[in-house]
Amino acid sequence: MRYIIIGAGAVGGTVGGRLAQAGREVVLVARGRHLAALGEHGLRLRVPEGELTYRLPAVDGPGPLGELRADDVLVLAVKTQDTVATLDTWAQAPVAGGGTAAERLPLVCLQNGLEGTRLALRRFRQVYGVCVWLPSTFVEPGAVSAAGSPLTGILHLGRIPHGTDDTARRISADLEAAHFEAPVVPDIARWQYAKLIWNLGTAFEAVCGPAADEAAHALLARVRAEGEAVLDAAGIAYASAGEQRAARGDKVTLRPLDGAPRGGGSSWQSLHRGTGTIEADYLNGEIVLLGRLHGVPTPLNALLQRLANRFARERRAAGSLPVGELVRLADEAVV
Repeated sequence: MRYIIIGAGAVGGTVGGRLAQAGREVVLVARGRHLAALGEHGLRLRVPEGELTYRLPAVDGPGPLGELRADDVLVLAVKTQDTVATLDTWAQAPVAGGGTAAERLPLVCLQNGLEGTRLALRRFRQVYGVCVWLPSTFVEPGAVSAAGSPLTGILHLGRIPHGTDDTARRISADLEAAHFEAPVVPDIARWQYAKLIWNLGTAFEAVCGPAADEAAHALLARVRAEGEAVLDAAGIAYASAGEQRAARGDKVTLRPLDGAPRGGGSSWQSLHRGTGTIEADYLNGEIVLLGRLHGVPTPLNALLQRLANRFARERRAAGSLPVGELVRLADEAVV
């Protein structure tokens, strides 16, 4: 199979680079300065064993590839806010032998949250979800960093809405040959909802920086408890914290990387790069939506959603809001 990584940023670039290292055929899809750097210098992947460079085909869309191949796997690794435009670009791409990508090719959603898979399933017949545990960074065009060791990440995957099949198992085998653990599970949404609870802290990290004191950790616990209350009220199953710890163990331990910054997660990186957008609407905003649908107040997640969007829109510096100020705003929000 050939893997077309649509969105070769932190997660997509790391997966693409590791697959290439394992001898799999990979095409990277990027834009702007990142695309130019990939074309000129190749993909620079910084990992615990050193900096690796892969000169891989890099394109800005399906056009330069001509007809897609029947053995292509599309890996959607853009942020959720970019999903609709990306799906519209790729869904009607022709496939050799007839038909379109939406009709014939598997689409693997390598994204946070669950909205991306819902959007994909409206357009593609074969959609696979992934629970992404992959600490990685993209702040420099042409370069991505992944500090996990001995595994680069853990990527549970399964069909959407549920189930497994041979395609999932073949993708899993390729990922497991490429420094990942990739369990194929019939209930992928249960793992994705568990990861969503964890991802509720990414907006906090984006506006305040990594939690570093008791007040920050206490607020994060309140934010996540609010999310769990919403999922419970909605009757949505999610893997327990103990189950997640057992699955991860010490398989992905962060190692210092020479010359590789690690300032924060995906939302922090969006602010740091000044993209003007952030995925809070599909993380904290997912909890806000479910809370409104099921009658559960979500003032803390609504606050983080608003702040993250404002920071992105106004291109404020990542981590520039004092934790004490956020705690004050949170206390006011729940009154």
